[in-house]
Amino acid sequence: MFGGLGEAELNVIRPLLDEVTYPKGTVILRQGEPNNTVFFIVEGDVSIQKHPEELHASSDREITILHGGDSFGEMELIDIQSCAASAVCLTDVDVISLTNRNLYLLSKTHLMIYTMIIMNLARDISRRLRSTDNLLAMVSKRKRNKN
Repeated sequence: MFGGLGEAELNVIRPLLDEVTYPKGTVILRQGEPNNTVFFIVEGDVSIQKHPEELHASSDREITILHGGDSFGEMELIDIQSCAASAVCLTDVDVISLTNRNLYLLSKTHLMIYTMIIMNLARDISRRLRSTDNLLAMVSKRKRNKN
């Protein structure tokens, strides 16, 4: 999320960030609920889970596990919709968070820094989309081979 930013730029961002530690088992984000914050994992593991409503499943399905250096919550920050999935702490988790309000403030006061953060988030979302596309292609190929 902060790639390409130097010490001077990071000093501008620091006052806009919140540092929080969540204990193991905490649900940071819940699917379907509003979110206005992007989270950057400093340390710990977070399970991203989806409750497939259309399947009437009784339990959440784990999509992926995120680790230190990963971010989550960016989709809601960009598309301003409710959470697409839940984020659950598998361990104690230290995060740095940036609210939509502070990101907007950054866009008005430091456009270059704002642009770098948005580009980094877009790259991360793009990498995840490519990974999902590959998984879907494998599932589709298996289904064709079974028929």
